[in-house]
Amino acid sequence: MLKRIAGPVVTAVGFNAHMFDVVKVGHEELMGEVIKIAGENIIIQVYEATDGIRPGEPVVNTGMPLAVELGPGLLKSIYDGIQRPLEVLMNKMGSFIERGVTAPGLDRAAKWEFVPVVKAGDHVAPGMVIGTVQETESILHKIMIPPNQKGGVIKEIKGGSFTVEETICVLEDGTEIQLMQKWPVRVPRPVNEKMNPDIPLVTGQRILDGLFPIAKGGTAAIPGPFGSGKTVTQQQLAKWSDAQIVVYIGCGERGNEMTEVLTEFPALDDPKSGRPLMERTILIANTSNMPVAAREASVYTGITIAEYFRDQGYDVSLMADSTSRWAEAMREISSRLEEMPGEEGYPAYLAARLSEFYERAGRVMTLNDLEGSVSVIGAVSPPGGDFSEPVTQNTLRIVKVFWALDAKLSQRRHFPAINWLNSYSLYLDTLNEWYDKNISPEWNQLRNWAMGVLQKESELQEIVQLVGSDALPEEEQITIEVARMLREIFLQQNAFDDVDTYCSLEKQLDILRAIRTYADLSSAAHAAGVMPAQILAVKAKNDLPQIKFTADYKPELERILKAMKDEFAGLKAGMA
Repeated sequence: MLKRIAGPVVTAVGFNAHMFDVVKVGHEELMGEVIKIAGENIIIQVYEATDGIRPGEPVVNTGMPLAVELGPGLLKSIYDGIQRPLEVLMNKMGSFIERGVTAPGLDRAAKWEFVPVVKAGDHVAPGMVIGTVQETESILHKIMIPPNQKGGVIKEIKGGSFTVEETICVLEDGTEIQLMQKWPVRVPRPVNEKMNPDIPLVTGQRILDGLFPIAKGGTAAIPGPFGSGKTVTQQQLAKWSDAQIVVYIGCGERGNEMTEVLTEFPALDDPKSGRPLMERTILIANTSNMPVAAREASVYTGITIAEYFRDQGYDVSLMADSTSRWAEAMREISSRLEEMPGEEGYPAYLAARLSEFYERAGRVMTLNDLEGSVSVIGAVSPPGGDFSEPVTQNTLRIVKVFWALDAKLSQRRHFPAINWLNSYSLYLDTLNEWYDKNISPEWNQLRNWAMGVLQKESELQEIVQLVGSDALPEEEQITIEVARMLREIFLQQNAFDDVDTYCSLEKQLDILRAIRTYADLSSAAHAAGVMPAQILAVKAKNDLPQIKFTADYKPELERILKAMKDEFAGLKAGMA
């Protein structure tokens, strides 16, 4: 029974429990999880509001850890932090969820057409694919032997139309297999091996692919203040990255921001298939007015679903927006437990929890010898945009890619507002070989050249602000112009333009080559004695920005480059 209530943390006595057991609290059977055992006192975090419950009310232990249901029906779903389908709950009670109400994560009435790929007499092992279900037009759902079950010889397997609870396969030892399996959210799903992160996750966003790439199975942080473009950037990644499955976790975000995601995502079209993007997306919505304990659970729910699709051989892109709200939930629960606080009141184990989460990313060889990956992109919302606060700093120690959103860039209408001087990627060395083989040996050289020019511009801008650009040496005036072209033509990208919203690696390379051509021609002309004012006045370079918005851009680009070379040849001839 209940002994003490302190917000979402309650103490119960009078029953046996293990860590992380799910319990039902009070007469309303509120869902909770055991997080601490101190003698006879069982400390429970409750996933729902505890207003009105009193000491003495009953507590029932289910004896099971918090687990998610995995199977056909996950795609296109919108869940809360503990995998309750929000659309089902809305049909039951309207827009506000009442306490103690629950619904299964997967529809028990829906029937799915199961096609076996093995037959009676075959030997199967944990994680092995035994059949398929065409869940959506673009995604083939692979039905697997659960990794925590023994393998064996198939006694009977049948195809046809089944619900997720009906038996589709029986092993000789009597084990029954259904379309659905359950998995505890805090336990990583097993794999055969983790592989090197040497293949990029192509996003179609020039500043990400060109300067700060993320590998498939990699980890990235995208911190930024309010209004700097985190949500639009994550929508672009969901829409255009070459991952087949998208899991979006709205963890503790404001209701109006989550509403925007819930209304915009279902309306987005998948550019690869022309079908709705939701057909390969799972949304987990946990707004800031929902109980904080469920906020912590939402991150584990999302990563477990992502691992399940990874085990089917898919590349999964997981967006966690935002891990700061998750950390704040941990801080509140920790203070209720009267634990010793760490920096800024966060629990001392903040870094360990963040590490456990990001560690579940990776490109792997699954138990069924398929190659799959989970790439984790965690948004961070530092208070006041202060990157020195604990969540941002601990995240940066773990992740390999840092995309630093800058409020000043967004105020100047430079989008994506990613600061190229503060951002970095530690995957560059491992991805170089892939770019050399699959794109061009020039790719890495051009990227290094572009970063060098942008860094040089930053140094020169300090002088410009003091004495003006005319005081710069002639050669540096050309550098400033080349850097401007890199910023405005290459780094800026319009997410709402039908053509510029996605830029292929080939087009990115061609744009960089064109800017480098202007830089080389400028240096040669300056060496020949042409004045900087004449070099900066070359008209052909002013046509380069339109390349971004042109679908069939190659003929136009060739015309511009020819005109540019002709102009420079004319300038040199004038000096002779």
